[in-house]
Amino acid sequence: MIVTIERLGHLGDGVAPGPVYVPMALPGEVVEGAVANGRMEAPRIVTPSPERVKPPCPHYRSCGGCALMHASDDFVAGWKRDVVATALGAQGLSADMRPVQTSSPRSRRRATFSGRRTKKGATVGFHGRASGTIVEVTGCRLLDPALVALLPALSEITRVGASRKSELSLTATLTGGGVDLAVSGGKPLDQSLFSSLAPAAEGAGIARLTWGGELVINLRPAFQQFGRTSVIPPAGAFLQATAEGEAALVAAVREAVGPASRVADLFAGSGTFALPLAETAGVHAVEGESAMLSALDSGWRRGHDLHLLTTEPRDLFRRPLLPDELAGFEAVVIDPPRAGAEAQTVELARSNVPVIASVACNPVTFARDARILVDAGFHIDWLQVVDQFRWSPHVELIARFSR
Repeated sequence: MIVTIERLGHLGDGVAPGPVYVPMALPGEVVEGAVANGRMEAPRIVTPSPERVKPPCPHYRSCGGCALMHASDDFVAGWKRDVVATALGAQGLSADMRPVQTSSPRSRRRATFSGRRTKKGATVGFHGRASGTIVEVTGCRLLDPALVALLPALSEITRVGASRKSELSLTATLTGGGVDLAVSGGKPLDQSLFSSLAPAAEGAGIARLTWGGELVINLRPAFQQFGRTSVIPPAGAFLQATAEGEAALVAAVREAVGPASRVADLFAGSGTFALPLAETAGVHAVEGESAMLSALDSGWRRGHDLHLLTTEPRDLFRRPLLPDELAGFEAVVIDPPRAGAEAQTVELARSNVPVIASVACNPVTFARDARILVDAGFHIDWLQVVDQFRWSPHVELIARFSR
């Protein structure tokens, strides 16, 4: 078939009439290839888009880690803005959208690799496109070079720790003390395996290694710097994908909150926003994971010249803060997972909170929740897309709401 690409789908594939989904194709391009089950897996570009560029990564065609490396940076930024605008438009909303802030190449500080034992050793990398095959990514242009340098050690850990039928999940995070590595899917941690893993991890400079949730080594504090203080999050805990992206989000949250002297931080995690905000305001941090709150509280206690910070373990999906509990807060920061925070947003809409800084990783659920706030008398003052997941279809944003 020969088809013309009309738009990009939400996963970054080109979409032609039918619909026919075409990976690594751009709007306006004419492509040719065999179509099966609505997909053209191996397209030949007949007429390329002026926005097409040569992918800088040698693994791009085989690796499934990136989806938009064949498009110019300006095109990707514009497309991500359009994704947000379309989601808002579906709810009858619009916003003053600022220029997209995109993280640099080779800046991802956290990645989850897959690892399998082989007859000759092990293979570690990312899954291939629509495939269970693992692609080794020694020339990755997305990851921080320190993570790429870790791959030989991850291969050795996979060789000694994976069964022949299992696939390991290896989450590696760069910290101030070295790499924090959390592994799942491996053999049971017995004394023999411990004796093999510990020296492999030490030799690679790994600060902390956990295996199926059990601590193997903890040589140095696996800390992150949040504002004026450091925090040691639980192994494998959520962290913003790049330091640049985190800095952009924190700066935007500070701007949104402004001079507020009492702030609630909902879905606070280990303190990405709560601790920097505590430099100028009293903060109440609410989070469903007690281990992350404990890390946040310990970091606050180690900090200097911080305002009072209180914590509350609470499932905000089942037990959102009610209007009387929100009374007195001059601003609220909310950073829910992809499902959004519909129940909590309903209570915010009923409260007297004057300002909300909303951080979101799903434009569709963000727009749904934004509609609730606007219907209650809030206005979207501005919206900022922060692209930490360069070359992927993932979209993150922050918006300021005020009454």
